[in-house]
Amino acid sequence: MTLKEIAFRNLLRRKGKAGFVLAGLIIGVSTAVAIISFVEAMTNDINHKLEKYGANILILPKTEALTLSYGGLSLGGVSFDMRELQETELSRVNSIRNSKNIAAIGPLVLGVLNINSRKILLAGVDFSVSNILKPWWQVEGSIPDDNGMVLGSEAARILGLMPGKKVTLNGRNYNISGVLRPTGSQDDQLAFARIKTAQAILQKEGRVSMAEVAALCKDCPIEEMVKQISEALPGAKVMAIQQVVKGRMEALAQFKKFSIGILMVVLLVGGLVVLVTMSSSVRERTEEIGILRAIGFRKRHVIKIVFLEAGILSSLAGITGYFLGWGVTHVAFRFFSENESVHIPFNPELAGIAFLIANFIGIASSAYPASMAARLDPNDALRAL
Repeated sequence: MTLKEIAFRNLLRRKGKAGFVLAGLIIGVSTAVAIISFVEAMTNDINHKLEKYGANILILPKTEALTLSYGGLSLGGVSFDMRELQETELSRVNSIRNSKNIAAIGPLVLGVLNINSRKILLAGVDFSVSNILKPWWQVEGSIPDDNGMVLGSEAARILGLMPGKKVTLNGRNYNISGVLRPTGSQDDQLAFARIKTAQAILQKEGRVSMAEVAALCKDCPIEEMVKQISEALPGAKVMAIQQVVKGRMEALAQFKKFSIGILMVVLLVGGLVVLVTMSSSVRERTEEIGILRAIGFRKRHVIKIVFLEAGILSSLAGITGYFLGWGVTHVAFRFFSENESVHIPFNPELAGIAFLIANFIGIASSAYPASMAARLDPNDALRAL
């Protein structure tokens, strides 16, 4: 009879203790898998939701400016060496090392217009990326074409314009294709047109006043990205909107730390269950181990039998624990997220880690019981018969 057969038959004879060890390992591994999968799914879901806040990096032309404002009251400003960016320069941003973290780049050109004898700020934007940079926008009407504009809610009210009306600028008629619903921001007081249209109206062809960048912040080195963009655009001032970025990363970091703490406690409890149960099993088999030693089994053989028993249970627990934890994650995620469309795929890497963790805990926790079994004196064990 081989050592494997002895170990397997020992488990079959002591189904209760084997089941107790198996249950402890399955609970530990499934909890670990559920926590890791849940954290990953929640991180992806949170990142997806946080990206809806829009741009988090601004690219501005360098200028020597002194802004006169205090407590939210602006008294004007003094600017020296005011310049604008060339639109072609923005293409360099796509060549930085972390360009894969960039969701969208939106150039803006700004200028003052006179509409119905009132001054209004015109912003030329790229409407193809506005859903990423300005996801809160809701247009009553339609997105403008090359001969149209969209007004902020406050601008439309003051100017007395609504969708379908026309305005004349530089001898050319432009349609008011839509009005933004109130946003509570400065957008309510602006007029928006396609960037090429705005550049033509303002006579700023090929130039932009600033650019907004939406960086995907899952593991994104935001400070490093600002540095890379600054190096790519030496004539620009690049700033991260720190409140948004730091808030995202700190929330995710705290969530992960808390989850890791729970994970370590659960695995420790699982290891203690294996240690206590295997130690009890060894004590119950004193006579059996004495007989094995008496008929020629060496200490290493006894140790190997105990490790084989732990290995069989640990391997089974690793496989079962992964699929159980994966299923628990699917159920739990529905209670903690409103996004029911999130799919949690089978993760072969995590399955392999679960298998290795189960075997490590099982074998490491069986080291002391195995050593205790090997130290048994066969004479004392046989004397107890």
